[in-house]
Amino acid sequence: MPPSRARIRRATINDVATAAGLSRGTVSRVVNGERYVSPEARSAVENAIAQVGYVRNTAARNLVLQESRAIALIIHEPHSLLFEDPNIGSILLGAHEVLSKADYQLVSLIIDSDRDSRRVTEYLSGGLVDGAVIVSTRASDPIASAVHDLGLPAAFVGRPPGTPDFPYVAIDNAAAAREITERLVGTGRKRVGMIASALDRDSGQDRLSGFRTALGTRFDPELVVRFPLYTYGYGLEGMQELLRRCPEIDGVFAASDAVAAGAMTALQESGRRVPDDVGIVGFDDSSWALRCRPQLSTIRRPADLLGRTAAQLVLAQIRGLPSPVRVLDTTVVWRDSA
Repeated sequence: MPPSRARIRRATINDVATAAGLSRGTVSRVVNGERYVSPEARSAVENAIAQVGYVRNTAARNLVLQESRAIALIIHEPHSLLFEDPNIGSILLGAHEVLSKADYQLVSLIIDSDRDSRRVTEYLSGGLVDGAVIVSTRASDPIASAVHDLGLPAAFVGRPPGTPDFPYVAIDNAAAAREITERLVGTGRKRVGMIASALDRDSGQDRLSGFRTALGTRFDPELVVRFPLYTYGYGLEGMQELLRRCPEIDGVFAASDAVAAGAMTALQESGRRVPDDVGIVGFDDSSWALRCRPQLSTIRRPADLLGRTAAQLVLAQIRGLPSPVRVLDTTVVWRDSA
């Protein structure tokens, strides 16, 4: 067996005090950023910290203050979707930007199964985070209820039904879906269908509602196909099904850009020209929209700003400040696919 390595001894605050020739209390005031220290003493302490290699024991400090300086980002999506959906990455980076500036660590927790739900609930119960940003929550979600029962400051990205009354940041999915569907119909399309997704959460439900409102009496339930997730594969499958149901279909609203990209592939494989034969629009204005050929007409939603705002709502609660609901603006980005 290889010989065990001796554990490296951490420099302590006492080592800093000895090297600086000052009291432990003075060193502690400098380390904790307190104001009432002379410039000479502060300089001596900083030089001593560099000399002995002192690193503040954050874990011990947090234990005393009963805080972790960490915020959970709870993502309810299959593992595979994390790499397919660029919106999740944008939300994560937006939240990280705000939390990093506030000296909080972002802890990502992914829920893909009932076992994950139990594991994450146990983790949250251990006092390892001070709050949570919850993404892609389904109706009556058990994790949201667990966060509520633990009394953690939290904010939703989205407006999930049947969940605790946390602050949230969202977009008006129904209004955005209605606007882009009306724009699609305005190009002269007569038989317009939808590939609907994620109907167990508010975004999917509201996008279908907006589509239906835009069509009014022209809405045909047979021209709506439903799938559980916003994925390229479901877009491909959904478009194939719409073509079987209605070969003369000439317009499609896909519930996300990834879904739209899959639908466009199915159209092109069937010999349909986009937009000459079939116009197609998506939702999100993600990188999927620019990968499509032709590029995709879509709804731009500010995914990074959703993440930043949700993190701000959680920090406001921790600090005892108001954390009002925020609804962010969207815009139609019209390209060549319709």
